[in-house]
Amino acid sequence: MIIVLKPDATEAQIHYIEERVKKVGLTPMVSRGTQRTIIGVIGPEDVLRVTPLEVFPGVEKVLQVLAPYKLVSREFHPEDSIIDLGRGVKIGAKRIVPIAGPCAIENREMLKTIAKEIKAAGAQVLRGGAFKPRTSPYSFQGLGEEGLKLLKEVGEEFNLVTVTEVMDTRDVELVARNADVLQIGARNMQNFNLLKEVGSTKKPVILKRGLMSTVKELLMSAEYILSAGNFNVILCERGIRTFEDFTRNTLDISCVPAIKTLSHLPVIVDPSHASGKWGLVSPLALAGIAAGADGVLIEVHPKPEEALSDGAQSLLPEKFKELMIKMKAVAKAIGREV
Repeated sequence: MIIVLKPDATEAQIHYIEERVKKVGLTPMVSRGTQRTIIGVIGPEDVLRVTPLEVFPGVEKVLQVLAPYKLVSREFHPEDSIIDLGRGVKIGAKRIVPIAGPCAIENREMLKTIAKEIKAAGAQVLRGGAFKPRTSPYSFQGLGEEGLKLLKEVGEEFNLVTVTEVMDTRDVELVARNADVLQIGARNMQNFNLLKEVGSTKKPVILKRGLMSTVKELLMSAEYILSAGNFNVILCERGIRTFEDFTRNTLDISCVPAIKTLSHLPVIVDPSHASGKWGLVSPLALAGIAAGADGVLIEVHPKPEEALSDGAQSLLPEKFKELMIKMKAVAKAIGREV
C-alpha cells in the first residue's frame, strides 16, 4: 500500500501517519521526492483496510501496489533513484558510471597499476575481488582480508570509489569497513540472509542478476535489501544462462529498459561476465549504454594471460581507454555523459 501525501503535508502529519501504521504492526517507509512525499506500508495490509487513512490530515490518496515488490517499484518511487557512491560519484543521474578493475586482487603492484590506468582513462570506480566464488574449489579463491586492505589502500591513494563482493553474512561488517560499495554476486542473488544483512548497512549495494533468474526474481531480491532499510541498491545485468554456448552467458539487453519501466533503481551491465571473451566486451558495453544502463562493469588486467581469475574476459588498459572514448560518443548520442 502507498499513502500519497499532499504537497503541503507537514512533518508533524507525516510523523502521525507513521506512528499509526506502526501501531497496527506494519512498517512505514517514507520516500521524499521533489514534488511530494510518499509513505510505503510494508506487511500484511488487511489491518489497514478497515482504517480510513484517506481522512488523516495531509493524505491525498491511498493506492494499492499490485506488484509483489513494493519499495522497488515505480509506484512507490516514480522518480529515478540517484545513489551516492562517495567521493563525489553518483549513479542513476545523467552521467554514466564506468566501474573497472581486475576480477581478483592479486597483489599491491598489479592493483596500483590498474587503478592508475583506469583513472587516467576517466573512470572513478575501482572494482576488485577479495573473496572469489569459483566453480572449482581448487581455483584461486582470493586474498580475503588482505585483499580488502589493499583495495582500501589503493582506493584512497588514487581517490577512487571501491567495489568488492561479499559472499558471507559473517563478512559483511569486514567488507563494509574496507569498501565503499558492496557487491552481491549472481550465485548469491537469492541468499536471503545475506541480502538482509547488507540491508542493515547503509552502504551502496550492487545486486547481480542470478544465472537463471527472471527480472521479477531480481526485483524481489532487491526488495529484501530495501525492506531492511537500505535504499542504496544498484541492479546489475550480468548475463543469463541460455542454450547458447559460444558466449559464457547471454547478456539480456532487454532487461535494462524492462527494469527501468518497473523500478526506480539504477541499472548497470557487466559485459565481461556475460561474454567471457574480451573481444565482445566493448560492443556489449556500448549496447548496454544505448539501452539505458546507468553504468558498466568492466574487468581490466595489465597481463590477462597471467591473471589468476577470468583473464580471457579482461581488457588490457589500452583497450579500456579505447572503450571509454566510444562510450562517451554513445552517451552523447542519447543525451548522457560518461
